Amino acid sequence: MDVSKATYQHAAPWDTPFEAVTLPDLFARTADRCPAAPLVDFLGRTFSYRELYDEARRFAAGLQAMGVARGDRVGLFLPNVPIYISAYYGAMMAGAVVVNFSPLYTVDELAQQVEDSGTRLLVTIDAASLLPTALEVLRASPLQTLVVGRLGAMLPWPKRIALKLLGRKSIATIPNRQDVREWAAVTAATDPPAAVPIAPADLALLQYTGGTTGRPKGAMLTHANLAINALQVDAIDPFDDDEPDVIMGALPLFHVFANTCVLNRTVAKGGCIAMVPRFDAKQVLKTIARTRATAFPGVPTMFQALLDHPDIAPTDFSSLKVAISGGAPLPAPVRDKFEATTGARLVEGYGLTESAGVVSTNPYTGLRKPGTIGQVIPQTRIILLDKEDPTRLAPEGEPGELAIAGPQVMQGYWNRPDAAASAFAEIDGTRWLRTGDVAEIDEDAFIAIVDRIKDMIAVGGFKVFPSQVEAVLLEHPAIKEALVIGVPDDYLGETPRAYVTLQDGSETDATALQAWLNARVGKHERVSAVVIRDELPRTMIGKLDRKALRIEVLAEG
Repeated sequence: MDVSKATYQHAAPWDTPFEAVTLPDLFARTADRCPAAPLVDFLGRTFSYRELYDEARRFAAGLQAMGVARGDRVGLFLPNVPIYISAYYGAMMAGAVVVNFSPLYTVDELAQQVEDSGTRLLVTIDAASLLPTALEVLRASPLQTLVVGRLGAMLPWPKRIALKLLGRKSIATIPNRQDVREWAAVTAATDPPAAVPIAPADLALLQYTGGTTGRPKGAMLTHANLAINALQVDAIDPFDDDEPDVIMGALPLFHVFANTCVLNRTVAKGGCIAMVPRFDAKQVLKTIARTRATAFPGVPTMFQALLDHPDIAPTDFSSLKVAISGGAPLPAPVRDKFEATTGARLVEGYGLTESAGVVSTNPYTGLRKPGTIGQVIPQTRIILLDKEDPTRLAPEGEPGELAIAGPQVMQGYWNRPDAAASAFAEIDGTRWLRTGDVAEIDEDAFIAIVDRIKDMIAVGGFKVFPSQVEAVLLEHPAIKEALVIGVPDDYLGETPRAYVTLQDGSETDATALQAWLNARVGKHERVSAVVIRDELPRTMIGKLDRKALRIEVLAEG
């Protein structure tokens, strides 16, 4: 098949490439354009563009005073707090490379990635759930310096008082040590940071993958990768630029989805982030109503949690124009109920750590196709590779491995040339990022993900896609969530087994569910059992975690 005929990309008028800029320049432009506009609303306290831009510059100067130089790695071990923004852009102003770390990491997980990345300095806050972990990593790893912000200094006055009342339950004592510096002291610099030559092609961020296979790998993302992906996402927004732009910031900023769609895209546009430290359904509902949020990026479990909360009924959603679901397949019942409840459109999109966050989405207005991940965003191309041989295109009309080319695609994996080599396929001189996802593309260039190549279950020579069986399960009114995995079978090699949670008040049993499901799927897709659980394992951002479930079940024997 001719590669040019098999390539899908967004239609005109997206012929003009986006400008490649550095992230500090992206921030500076907006800070100059609307310095007094609010960039962050943090639990009721607002921080303007100029306020956070100036703090980022002072942090850059403070880093330089401590000897941080161009190319050094600065880690962020932070929840969603205002200093995340100052630390992120400030480190880049100093020429450093940012490394994102999940605030849920254990000592071992954090230490491993600190060592792998060569992180020299780590920023965290004085939360009792974070500072002790960071101090232990400082003791037991090559990390040299810890910079600690005080949560109370970022809160509105009423919440500062409440925090003091909680005392030791939520706040840890910052030790008086030479290798532990307070954020306020580091950002007290009065002189501007020394100018550092930074190019759009320079490395800006090491974003570790979720580690679906083996140990996590650091995706190398440049300033251009991240800035252009933010501009790509902004370009598909059909709403009036003169209208308020307030994005619900409940996704964790350490994750690539939020890093692009909540942080960089909002900074590029000049909008406001309605920030909460972590996802809490009650707090998110209050924040949407109070800030008049206009958009809400999230994962499916977030939207389900909002629907399950009793406060959803009186919440005013009249300002909300669109919600964007990513990270996992969006169940149709969740989409339909959320739209009926809120009046806002809930669309499904798709992205990867390796693509700086976003590859495709369903349109915010006009034609959409539920059950698909929409169409590619501007300046992005996709093809389907043969599932067995990634050096060839998939046979015409058949599903294949989705592969991507575009300005948002990573440069490779940090210190892992072997992994980077297998992550790409070269077809007719173009380097395509292999996603590991099996997809179909229809006549309107809408993409449907069939499943993960590595998740396919081999049943007596037949390939079973777990997501297809899960989609049937989710049609049952009693089922809330579902995961299907392959378990060893002496005769067939593997058989599918389903694990589900139930809607509140549902009355059914595993035998009835198995019979209902097996009557609706192909013979090779029939499950050997349905297991009802109170909960299913999740990743750090709330996605259902098939890998963790498989490990758990196989360990049980």
